[in-house]
Amino acid sequence: MEKSATATETLAAEPEEAPRGPALSPSRAADFMTCPLLYRFRVIDRLPEPPTTATARGTLVHAALERLFDLPAAERIPEAGRTLLAAEWDRLAAEEPDLVALFENEADRAEWLASASAIVDAYFTLEDPRRLEPAEREAYVETTLESGLRLRGYIDRLDVAPGGEIRIVDYKTGRAPREAYEASALFQMKFYALVIWRLRGQVPRLLQLMYLAEGEVLRYSPDESDLLATERKVAALWKAIERARDAGDWRPRPSRLCDWCNHKALCPEFGGTPPPLPESAPASEVLPSHQEAIPEPSLPEP
Repeated sequence: MEKSATATETLAAEPEEAPRGPALSPSRAADFMTCPLLYRFRVIDRLPEPPTTATARGTLVHAALERLFDLPAAERIPEAGRTLLAAEWDRLAAEEPDLVALFENEADRAEWLASASAIVDAYFTLEDPRRLEPAEREAYVETTLESGLRLRGYIDRLDVAPGGEIRIVDYKTGRAPREAYEASALFQMKFYALVIWRLRGQVPRLLQLMYLAEGEVLRYSPDESDLLATERKVAALWKAIERARDAGDWRPRPSRLCDWCNHKALCPEFGGTPPPLPESAPASEVLPSHQEAIPEPSLPEP
């Protein structure tokens, strides 16, 4: 699928600010499966989470790769990627001063930028962007199931071949998962494939997770049975979320990920006390950024 269609219909309208009923993204679904209390903190309490160097690096790399395809095909080379990375950092730093505050000094910032540049360089070893014309980049997608639950999120890249075959591509700046966690990593991609299938009536030909830092690509070809199973899983997951909400019972689920949780001090497993539940739970989650990472249990940031 080297040559992609140059255009495609808009997949969905941009998200509206006013809630339109219950909604779920793959990030929040992963939160609940990881730890119901984490889901509560993010969706019900909507506790703020400061940026980290890891999330900021992911945001920066995604932005540079998105801009890369604005260039004429022949100009999409590693040097251009590095130039775009620097420009995107200047933009992000101006828009979000909290990112600048992550670094104690110029040397720390330079070292961090070099690590982001290395990830962009690694991208070019995995595919040749001069041979690609994505149909969509950073595409917001949304569909509504018969139950009324809206599934939504952002897809990093959508490729459509001349024959109409669809490839969903997601960039990861963390480490590739161990084999035992591949199914968890693919859940996000199957979630997006389900949305595309319900929107277009066509099962995507390929799901492609690109672990840029390690130069690895995880590919999977779904079929209808895969996506029907994903739909059943999402429906069951939402019922579990509704039960937890109705009962006010958001139990923590301790794991290795607790060491990197922003809300550990509030968790009963570590002697903390969660804040009182709001009088009325939000009708819908806050749509996360398409660049928000889902951490892999085996792969913490160093």
